[in-house]
Amino acid sequence: MTKINRIISPDVGEPPPETWSNCLVVGNQVFIAGMTARSAEFDLVGEGAEYEQAHAIFTKIKNLMIAAGGSMADIVKVNIFVTDITKREEVWRARREFFSGNFPVSTLVEVSALALPEMLVEVEAIGFIGGGNR
Repeated sequence: MTKINRIISPDVGEPPPETWSNCLVVGNQVFIAGMTARSAEFDLVGEGAEYEQAHAIFTKIKNLMIAAGGSMADIVKVNIFVTDITKREEVWRARREFFSGNFPVSTLVEVSALALPEMLVEVEAIGFIGGGNR
């Protein structure tokens, strides 16, 4: 039986106990919860700017993938939530800085709100450690 392992990165703030896990690994599969642009100290990065928030989020995902023993090339799927779909190009610009070659499959949807009003972008990811050959 494959064990579920919780992954923690010193560069990504951990949620309060008994709420959720940021990153779980099952075998070589990595599941990353919806990340927002809050720093490890829970300060918001890039208030009012989709690019800056998306960049901070992809940096957190990268840190979690490294802590899990993988890399961004191992990401196979991302779900992106934005509060203003007209700003999607800013999110895509940040995404291009973290991926190359065959990009992961992706969903981008507009939502009416995220956890806090100042949050503009949220991203969740799934990866397979060792699977990336981009």
